[in-house]
Amino acid sequence: MNTNSVINSKIIDGKKKSLAIREWIKVEILKLKESYNFIPGLAVIIVGDDPASHIYVKNKEKQSIEVGMNSWKYVLPANSSEKQIIYQINKLNNDSNVDGILVQLPLPKISNALERNVINAISPEKDVDGLSIVNSGKLVYGDNGLFPATPSGCIILLKHLPINLSGKKALVIGRSNLVGKPIANMLLKENCTVTVAHSKTKNLIEECKEADIIIAAIGIPNFIKGEWIKKDSIIIDVGINRIDNIDNTQKVIVGDVDYEGAINVCSAITPVPGGVGPMTIACLLLNTLKGSCIRRNIEPPVYNF
Repeated sequence: MNTNSVINSKIIDGKKKSLAIREWIKVEILKLKESYNFIPGLAVIIVGDDPASHIYVKNKEKQSIEVGMNSWKYVLPANSSEKQIIYQINKLNNDSNVDGILVQLPLPKISNALERNVINAISPEKDVDGLSIVNSGKLVYGDNGLFPATPSGCIILLKHLPINLSGKKALVIGRSNLVGKPIANMLLKENCTVTVAHSKTKNLIEECKEADIIIAAIGIPNFIKGEWIKKDSIIIDVGINRIDNIDNTQKVIVGDVDYEGAINVCSAITPVPGGVGPMTIACLLLNTLKGSCIRRNIEPPVYNF
């Protein structure tokens, strides 16, 4: 096997996996329409005119429609108050056609709205971002709920690999409510031994060298070096960082891990882009499908990892 083949065999293809998930969702939606005469629907609220946020929302809208879901977008002014945002959320909470609600984050600072208050205004059964206190609590307690899409995508990619997660030492670098904390709890559910590292962690390099699995979600480009990584470990890189290329002529997207250094040491790694990113929207659609069934007292279909 030549060098390129060895390297290619290490790449965890999130694009391919996310496509398979979306094709599965499309089939399940057709079944629901035929058997129960309804179509799941996802509503997105975006506050302000941040270009990156609008690109993310456009992709969510596009993929929702492609799988056969109903899709709605509500654009609010950047200076919308917390009360105004929650008013729109409550209208969607009370709309029986809407199965999933998400508010595109981060909110503009000019809005003076607290994100936690906005997120917790969403009915837990429609909280497809899985960020409300109710769904966060269910994750910690091991109950059934709707859980954050990005960590869920990471777990699917890990379970797709030919390994047994039970007993593996997992290092989560980052402690955000969006990724770090939920992925730590998800890994515990898979019987991993989990360490959570962050900006105050001492001896981070030593922690990396001990880990069988590293989840990088620290938000610093190319932060984790190849020489920090244990041989044959698994790297899930959640980072999406835009930096100047070598010639300073354009922006390029890189992860939190030095990909070129890591791929020669690890056994498997997610590329950036093309790894975790595509899985996020796919898992958001999975949550919407699941929530639509639970709301109607229908046993939700289960995706086979």
